[in-house]
Amino acid sequence: MPIATVNPANGETLKTYEAMDEEELERRLRLAEATFRTYRTTAFADRARLLNRAADLLDEDRAEIARVMTTEMGKPVRQARAEAAKCAKAMRWYAEHAPELLADERPAESDVKDSGASHALVRYRPLGPVLAVMPWNFPLWQVVRFAAPALMAGNVGLLKHASNVPQTALYLEDLFHRAGFTEGCFQTLLIGSGAVDEILRDERIKAATLTGSEPAGRAVASTAGEMVKKTVLELGGSDPFVVMPSADVDRAAEVAVTARVQNNGQSCIAAKRFIVHSDVYDRFTERFTEGMKALKVGDPLEEETQVGPLASEQGRADLEELVDDARRGGATVLCGGERPDGPGWYYPPTVLAGLGREMRIHREEAFGPVATLYRAADLDEAVLIANDSPFGLSSNVWTREAAEVDRFVRDLEAGGVYVNGMTASHPAFPFGGVKRSGYGRELSGHGIREFCNITTVWHGA
Repeated sequence: MPIATVNPANGETLKTYEAMDEEELERRLRLAEATFRTYRTTAFADRARLLNRAADLLDEDRAEIARVMTTEMGKPVRQARAEAAKCAKAMRWYAEHAPELLADERPAESDVKDSGASHALVRYRPLGPVLAVMPWNFPLWQVVRFAAPALMAGNVGLLKHASNVPQTALYLEDLFHRAGFTEGCFQTLLIGSGAVDEILRDERIKAATLTGSEPAGRAVASTAGEMVKKTVLELGGSDPFVVMPSADVDRAAEVAVTARVQNNGQSCIAAKRFIVHSDVYDRFTERFTEGMKALKVGDPLEEETQVGPLASEQGRADLEELVDDARRGGATVLCGGERPDGPGWYYPPTVLAGLGREMRIHREEAFGPVATLYRAADLDEAVLIANDSPFGLSSNVWTREAAEVDRFVRDLEAGGVYVNGMTASHPAFPFGGVKRSGYGRELSGHGIREFCNITTVWHGA
């Protein structure tokens, strides 16, 4: 895949880039290693000052970088501006909270004495250069939610971004440099996916984080396992959105539309499978389908657009195959389901009902504005349908019954359970999944400690 900006709204190639050669990659790896030796000893206050400056610059650049993101991958420009603002917020959050999140831990005095020590502690130390392999769908946020905690922990980062968002990738490198971070603290590697394996095998790379597809995750995990290097993987998702009879059905249907089509439906944590109790199924289906039909699809640079094009022609073709397979299997298309005429990689908001387990879309992630509806007779069946997926990233539950909430929290196989609301990431809460959605956590204290050497310090009596 070429490293290029191709506008998904019209298919026009705007900029192309040559992949870095081996000499330049070697220079950057040497620089990362050398920079880490000194950056790891800087004070939290100094790191926080730099990260806060990066947040200020990002706020100043918000409108400009939002247009770049929209041009590269097609998200509505209003959502792109919101993404930039969210990144600045996360930077400031980690700048403020990193010292307490990584503070020395003191074991109980009784345990210290029992170990024969005069005193002991647990200290979090940085690992070194971390390779980040990131996707195009949230081209700023996915990177910042790794970079902000990693830099505050004293690590340095090397970014291999998706090949269709090179301008955003280069902007991120420039942003951190303008903020005052030395060149080797954060570097963008303009390389193809085929070069990742060799870089990950380099002894100077101490760990890796990947957000992306299952095949990419397996490849990185396999190499990292062979090299005995720490990894964090955030892979696909097919999140359930469960609606029970006690829910505010109209509000649930309204939120469901946003939960499905955020980022043009190209989000791992977007709700994709809507599991509705029989008692409220018809009402929810009517409201939800009406909402999906009413969405404005169009030029993502126009302020009123709610759904833009998919990021790539192949992505649209993959989505069409899933819908066509479901239709052949007997699913009912309640709205959408047909590629529109004209330029660009658009696909309409689509609702499918009457799904069967043999259909591909029941097992595979639909990465676009396509929703699947399931009818559940009771809570037990709702849980069974929700868990009947290879993925386990997040989940959404709508109910006013405390006992039902407890049951869903206990039994849903997911990294998050959002009650009476849609899944959304926040720097204070850990983010990640189970099953084939990956392992490890980003954000919160759990995220910043993923790439730390958790060190026991013991002093004899």
